[in-house]
Amino acid sequence: MAKIFANFEKGILVSTLVLMVVLIFGQVVGRYIFQSAPSWTEEIARYLHIFQVWVGASYAVKLREHIRVDAFITLFHGLVRKILESISVILWFSLVLFLAIFGTALVMDTISYGQRSPAMQIPMWIPMVAVPIGSLGMAIRLVFQLIEIWKGNYEKPKSEGIAT
Repeated sequence: MAKIFANFEKGILVSTLVLMVVLIFGQVVGRYIFQSAPSWTEEIARYLHIFQVWVGASYAVKLREHIRVDAFITLFHGLVRKILESISVILWFSLVLFLAIFGTALVMDTISYGQRSPAMQIPMWIPMVAVPIGSLGMAIRLVFQLIEIWKGNYEKPKSEGIAT
């Protein structure tokens, strides 16, 4: 299950990056060569980037690549370290749970308002759904991380890279 989840995230990140590059390249070519470019390419690239940020944040939790200061916590070992690491993860989990709940409320409100994007006229809840999806992904990853802490694995896993 976790391998499918990891590959799913990588697939989304790589495919949206490729699509963004193609869209932005098309926008530049259209503007500078043909003096005209469709406005929807810029808008969809922006929404794809929003998804990349939120899905990438979830993937970064898996790789333990988020920024954090370890100077204090690395002074401890054993049970004290497990407790301190656990407190950190539980606080972070609380934050992403808050984001998932209120992000879902934001999506539901946007659905009820019927707001649409300016260029493509798609419902605005579609780009906004990235917030609860990314937050839920981070929450799941943090649960896995908490389990690893209590198994004694404090260090971040070896970098996977995109090709794995």
